[in-house]
Amino acid sequence: MADEAPEEPAVSDRAGVTQAKGRPTPKRSEAERRRRQPYSAPSDRKAAAAQSRDRDRGARARRAEAMKRGESWALPRKDQGPVRALARDYVDARRSISEFYMFGILVLVVLLFTPLRKSPALDYLVLLLLLVILVESYFVGSRVIRLAHQRFPGESTKGIRMYAGIRGTQIRRLRMPAPRVKVGEKI
Repeated sequence: MADEAPEEPAVSDRAGVTQAKGRPTPKRSEAERRRRQPYSAPSDRKAAAAQSRDRDRGARARRAEAMKRGESWALPRKDQGPVRALARDYVDARRSISEFYMFGILVLVVLLFTPLRKSPALDYLVLLLLLVILVESYFVGSRVIRLAHQRFPGESTKGIRMYAGIRGTQIRRLRMPAPRVKVGEKI
């Protein structure tokens, strides 16, 4: 048995060598033919346009649903990022006077058509409401920036104060993306 030659390692056991696939390489025309999928375009333009509209409508609906859920791939660029998500959650977790701004505007529009319009009190009320919203937005934005610096050091907080302020003036049910936290929840 001493005369036997040492066993040669198989080709697949050697590093850097791949095992043969066991079949010939297909011609390019055959590979392209297999790769192509049958395309069944409608025969007339109207049907093609309707098919395109349906496909686009479905894609928009999927994206809108994902945006409502807050999925990052569906969010617009202005809403993406962890700092923006923190700002949304912070604003959504608290009640504010600014949240009722739109309702106040509706009341003011109605008051414009009443005899109270001649009174300067309405003008002062509008200015007071605007001042309250600006001050509240400033303080909420400052708190969000402080939190963002603590939780996400190194992340940009550019535009966060304005982002939080604008979100705070929107009616809660109409906010996009929809609020992820309930009012009063700890952030």
